[in-house]
Amino acid sequence: MFVSHYQDVEEKEVTMEGVENTTIRWLISPKIGAKNFAMRYFVIKKGGKIPIHQHDWEHEIFIVKGEGYITNGRKTIKVVPGSFLYVPPNEPHAYENPESETFEFLCLIPVKEENVPPEEKD
Repeated sequence: MFVSHYQDVEEKEVTMEGVENTTIRWLISPKIGAKNFAMRYFVIKKGGKIPIHQHDWEHEIFIVKGEGYITNGRKTIKVVPGSFLYVPPNEPHAYENPESETFEFLCLIPVKEENVPPEEKD
């Protein structure tokens, strides 16, 4: 078993092209023994965004703090703490925080070679 606190995990800037004012903490990853799923904690500061993108793995997301907007390019939905969503593989998706101090959410993804950075691998 592994137990920790999210504030004990290093917070890093998200470096994907087009991302603004967003950080990530890799809470659970292969580095601590997870073989199937990774759990990340994102913080999008006011005015920040993760632009529309897609990949071949699914996401499970739970909104922890603040309010923000999720879009798939056709439909935009406001989400609040307690909201959760499923993003299927290959569905375009984007996140934006135009109003809240911070928009924070957990995001779970399957562990795959291409979606886990080298420093999070075992």
